[in-house]
Amino acid sequence: MMNFQFLIPILILIILIAHQQNVNGSIHEYSKEAFTHRSNAFFFHGGSEALFASSSASQSFIKFESVVFTRPKFSAAKHGDMQQNTGLVEAIVLEVKDRLRIGGSHLKSELICCTKELSDSHLCNLGEVIIEKNPDNPEFPKRIKTFFQGTEELTAMETQTVTVNATGMYYLYFMFCDPELQGTIISGRTVWRNPNGYLPGKMVPLMRFYGLMSLAYLVMGMVWFVRFVQLWKDIIHLHYHITAVIALGMCEMAVWYFEFANLNSTGSRPMGITVWAVTLSTVKKTVSRLLLLVVSMGYGVVRPTIGGSGMSSKSRMMLLAVLYFVASEALLLVENLGNINDFSGNAKLLLVLPVVCLDSCFILWIFSSLSSTLEKLQMRRNLAKLELYRKFTNTLAVSVLLSIAWIGFELYYNATDPLSELWQIAWVIPAFWSLLAYALLLVICILWAPSRNPTRYAYMEEAGDDFDEEGISLTSSVAKMSGDVKGSIVTDREDIEEDKRE
Repeated sequence: MMNFQFLIPILILIILIAHQQNVNGSIHEYSKEAFTHRSNAFFFHGGSEALFASSSASQSFIKFESVVFTRPKFSAAKHGDMQQNTGLVEAIVLEVKDRLRIGGSHLKSELICCTKELSDSHLCNLGEVIIEKNPDNPEFPKRIKTFFQGTEELTAMETQTVTVNATGMYYLYFMFCDPELQGTIISGRTVWRNPNGYLPGKMVPLMRFYGLMSLAYLVMGMVWFVRFVQLWKDIIHLHYHITAVIALGMCEMAVWYFEFANLNSTGSRPMGITVWAVTLSTVKKTVSRLLLLVVSMGYGVVRPTIGGSGMSSKSRMMLLAVLYFVASEALLLVENLGNINDFSGNAKLLLVLPVVCLDSCFILWIFSSLSSTLEKLQMRRNLAKLELYRKFTNTLAVSVLLSIAWIGFELYYNATDPLSELWQIAWVIPAFWSLLAYALLLVICILWAPSRNPTRYAYMEEAGDDFDEEGISLTSSVAKMSGDVKGSIVTDREDIEEDKRE
């Protein structure tokens, strides 16, 4: 029996996280954040979201609320009490396609802030960020100025709203050019909203997709349940595993849909709901992989149990499942907690590697088990079960090839679109994996559907199990089959004992 005491701290951590209040979604909060030096400017990334154009019924906007800048004391002390505009901080809102309009690239300069030489040439204003307006949308990039007055250490932005009239990926930067303001920090928050709610534009199709997938799982569950009840006397243990995965898939899609719907209506993500959605998704992924593995090992079909003495197959399966659950849970928490688009890419990469390695272990074990199962069925000449497993093997092979191709597409997409310019198709990447999982589960439901003839795939201790009605009907003659039975019955009994030991 495995010792799972090391999981207790992880469970406690999840419970503590679940009791927190909110995770920021389309509401970006800043708590004494510092500015980063680049070229001759200092900047802070205030967030990025995909926004749709405002409609006649509702506006799409970015709203600045309680944004406060705090400069160091030595910087404030250099000025007099009666002086005005003793320091400038600019908030710049731009669409990603206008990124080259920020700075002096159009002036063939690598500078971001206007210098005296450029100012004397009437190309820009001294001490301000160089911005080239978009002729197709003169209001953008949008510049909002906030000044420090006299010797004050604090200055607050006016509460105001920037209306978005063109669909695109928008970025917000807070910037200043005065080196004497180095050490300035920012606090407050900005609210980003689309015409139909707070859900970021790249996530809107996902909410619809999760709603449709919830209905798809519901239909699958209803059909499976009717068949399950009709033939409950012929149910085998494997059918209970399939039922559990269908139920988990239905709950997973429904929870994600309502989590996105809540974010769309409130602008924030209650951490408890997000953590439970992530945990449910991780449990479903783990159980699905275990289902594929036990089916591949022939559990309930060519072997009665999974286990034995020592480090048995069951113990190794449980160890791999626990490791996969922990690694996948950590990855999904990093992806879903915090501001949209603001989590660390390096942290995600570090967490992706263990999940990829463990997925590879599952794949190798599944195909190794399938090879062993097919070999046993061929030796026993069980043609009905052999045909069943060949169909299952072909389905898995196709799914693995599709997965490899899709991973290649993901790598290409992430490498060629670091700024999310193709945000409108980003939803298809997670959607593909959900569709693939659904398709595999559907194939298993069809191949191992409850049947009035359970011997078609159910394990039977008698040697005659290897020669069920369907298997016999596929042979050339009854006489030849009788001779094969007499010659192989001893071998079959040995195989049965071996199955029980594995």
